Amino acid sequence: MMRSQDRLSIAVREPSGKICVECRPWLGFSRFKWQKKPFLRGFFVLLETLVNGIKALNFSAQKAYEEEGAEIKPWALFLTVCLSVVLALGIFVVLPHLLSLGMKALHLGGDVNSLSFHLWDGLFKFVLFLAYIILISFLPDIKRVFQYHGAEHKVIHAYEQGAKLIPAEIKHFSRLHPRCGTAFLLFVLSISIIIFTFIVPLFLNFYTPDSTVFKHILILFLKFLLMIPISGIAYEIIKIAGKKNHETWCKLFCLPGLFLQLLTTKEPSEDQLEVAIAALRAALGKDDLCSQN
Repeated sequence: MMRSQDRLSIAVREPSGKICVECRPWLGFSRFKWQKKPFLRGFFVLLETLVNGIKALNFSAQKAYEEEGAEIKPWALFLTVCLSVVLALGIFVVLPHLLSLGMKALHLGGDVNSLSFHLWDGLFKFVLFLAYIILISFLPDIKRVFQYHGAEHKVIHAYEQGAKLIPAEIKHFSRLHPRCGTAFLLFVLSISIIIFTFIVPLFLNFYTPDSTVFKHILILFLKFLLMIPISGIAYEIIKIAGKKNHETWCKLFCLPGLFLQLLTTKEPSEDQLEVAIAALRAALGKDDLCSQN
């Protein structure tokens, strides 16, 4: 999957060996000017990427298995996105919070207004995130997705450096890229730890419910709301990193995200590079075989 401005291209290798390429408008949610403002636009870009990514995977599955008419319905897509968001929040927000409460019960940490609680919360976030990535990487289908992820990065590197878009030239480029969504997720996790550490105690200074259960439900709800500015800040950092990626300070700053891509990308085959090339050419409007949707 490749995007260029408001154009999205999806390339899939069919069981016959032929590469099928489809172009479609990028499905966006930013209808108003305020949604495109810095530190707000990141949240809407995150939602757009999630929806377009799911639609692209659905198209890929349909072509790979040649199940005509199996494309997901709009209501099913909406439910899938909602379930994905709820599952992600449950694993990376609710579960670390509950585990941090467990550390308090073991007298190894404090309450939500203490620094130790948020240090545990942040540690559990990172551990769960890394464990999730490592575990799913053992699934054969996910491994292929990670190989195509690496192919996308190699092709983009080659295009940005003016190299010929042929597998023999592209395979020598790095499969790691500073503007990757993996780095975005890492920044979201890191920024959430910092913001929760300061905002949650500040909020409790203004209002602390008498009920312990209600207090933690309220804090979790606050954390959900804070994901909007957190994703916005992370998006702006990624944009800066993409523009300044040749400067030494930026390279050092991006190292954790690049290290994480060692897990989320795998070395692709030349066949997979050909698919990524076809997707890029279509996104740039250089492929006459691109079918419109």
